[in-house]
Amino acid sequence: MNESVAVVLREVAPSDLDAFFAHQLDPEANRLAAFVGENPRDRVVFDARWARILASPRNINRTIVAGGTVVGHVACFPQNGELEVTYWLGREFWGRGLATQALQAMLRLVPARPIHARCATDNVGSLRVLQKCGFMIVGKDRGFAHGRGMETEEFILRLDAAPVKA
Repeated sequence: MNESVAVVLREVAPSDLDAFFAHQLDPEANRLAAFVGENPRDRVVFDARWARILASPRNINRTIVAGGTVVGHVACFPQNGELEVTYWLGREFWGRGLATQALQAMLRLVPARPIHARCATDNVGSLRVLQKCGFMIVGKDRGFAHGRGMETEEFILRLDAAPVKA
C-alpha cells in the first residue's frame, strides 16, 4: 500500500467485521491497546459486542478504508456522560499516517466538543496520533488491562476546540 494513500470513512458493513476480528487477533496490538476485551479470540463474544455497538443510535462507527482495503475502524460514543473517541488499525497499517487521517475525518464528522480519548501511557504511537489531532493530556487513570493481564496506567485526553476545516 502506498505510504501517501488517503483514507475514507464509510458506514460499517457486516463484511468489515471479519477484518476487524483479524486485526484484534494480533497479540502485539492487544498488548499495546491494553484495554481490550477479556478474550479477543472469541468470535461469538466479538460478534455480540459489535451487534450491541452497531445497534446503539448514540454511537458513530466508521470503517477506515485506504487504497480499497479495510485497515481499521474509528468510533465516537457516549461514555460516563462524556463523548469519547477510539480507533483501531491492523498492525500492518501502523506508521503510515492512516490513524491520524481517520481521526481527523471523524472529528470533522462529529463537531461536538469536548471529546475525550484514552490510551496506555506507553502507547507512544496512539498518543502521537491524538496529540497531532489536538488532544491534550488532562489526567491519568489506572485499571486492569486484559491485553496485558495486569494493571496499566493510561492517559486521559480531551479535545476542546472544533476542528479546522480541511
